[in-house]
Amino acid sequence: MNDFLTALSFLTILPVNLKEAPARGALGRAAGWFPWIGAFIGLAAAAILWCLRMVLPEALAAVLAAALWIAFSGGLHLDGLADCCDGLLNASAPERRLEIMKDPRVGTFGAIGLIIAFSRRAVSLYYLGAAAWLALPLAGALSRWTLLLAVQQPLARSDGMGADFAAGYSKKQLLPASLVVLALTVLNGWRGLSALTAVLLTTWAVIRLARARIGGMTGDVFGAMIESSELAVLLVSCLR
Repeated sequence: MNDFLTALSFLTILPVNLKEAPARGALGRAAGWFPWIGAFIGLAAAAILWCLRMVLPEALAAVLAAALWIAFSGGLHLDGLADCCDGLLNASAPERRLEIMKDPRVGTFGAIGLIIAFSRRAVSLYYLGAAAWLALPLAGALSRWTLLLAVQQPLARSDGMGADFAAGYSKKQLLPASLVVLALTVLNGWRGLSALTAVLLTTWAVIRLARARIGGMTGDVFGAMIESSELAVLLVSCLR
């Protein structure tokens, strides 16, 4: 139960009363719950979208739902995406790129990345309609599941959130984490299989980019991978 509460407090802004302060590796030990909580976040976003569409024009409802969806997770993954856009796309040495990613300020590439990410999310919600009830839980679960695929990659830094996550992870968590992903993939039919393929390709691309540019993974890279995978699922879910 403490692992579940640790995952819930990390992935959402819900007030969680942990019995003890998280020790090193606590995030990794809670990794088996990440896709389940991701599915819950997606389901909550679908419910918010449904409620807003009842009282507001569809376009405005989609924009507000996208904003509330991001707020529900504390904007954690968008922060990682912005840092990676600034750092990984910068023409500097790997050490300098890592410094840029640790800088709390948002640069040009980061701002552009945030604008594109939010626009894609809002427009996807506008076009999904009733399909959001299945697509959004799948997006939440699949995107968090990618962490369990990438956690054993080399780390670019020996400290930080990424290192803490890797320190507590064990392979036995992959099975319970995969159950909800499998169920939601099947429920989404051919779109689910297409989304799974898109997420695997997106994860591979982010890992390759991170290893080529900074030598490995960081907490920001994990966040960017989640955000990119979530957007990939939304894109596939909107296919005609």
